[in-house]
Amino acid sequence: MRTAHNIRIVIIEDDEIIRDGYTLLIGRVEGYEVVNNYANFDAAAKTITDDSPDVILLDIELPGTNGIEAIPRLKKMLPHAHILILTVYESEKLIFEALANGASGYLTKNTAAAKIVESIKEVKDGGGPMSVNIARMVIKSFQRNPDSPLSKRETQILELIVDGKSRSQIAKELFIDLETVRSHIKNIYLKLDVNSRADAIKTAKENKLI
Repeated sequence: MRTAHNIRIVIIEDDEIIRDGYTLLIGRVEGYEVVNNYANFDAAAKTITDDSPDVILLDIELPGTNGIEAIPRLKKMLPHAHILILTVYESEKLIFEALANGASGYLTKNTAAAKIVESIKEVKDGGGPMSVNIARMVIKSFQRNPDSPLSKRETQILELIVDGKSRSQIAKELFIDLETVRSHIKNIYLKLDVNSRADAIKTAKENKLI
């Protein structure tokens, strides 16, 4: 039986199977109610204020207005709603953009179902839930050498190199073209005075640049 104390949830996710899966999974939990779900922000914008959600589960990669752009607009429409990002992306740039724009938490889609359910309550109660890997990334960013010669973008790219990503994968993940990635890598090598990927990683780790 539904009561007035249920946590009201709206899901904005373009993948229908994932969207329906979350709706079913969360809707079964006592005290939780999925009041609506949408395939994109532009559809949600029309009626989401009527849904009056406590928590919005939001994907980043959406057709039309993407999740990052949607956050401040949702906050303006629903100032009391908490936004919990649920995405496949683990890019530091996207994490910080999402949090800076007003997201209260950031989970990746490989997060266990029980953790997602728990995070909805946590975010509703004023917490800031994050997947373990995301939290680790955020902490790491605060532990870096503040005197690094590398720009923020160069640091991001170097971290993706450490993760074993190819230049084309880096370009895709950071939404930049391949030529820009090549140019940044060239600058990284120059600044660190190295000639190879392995040396760049070694120097950066020794100097706490990543």
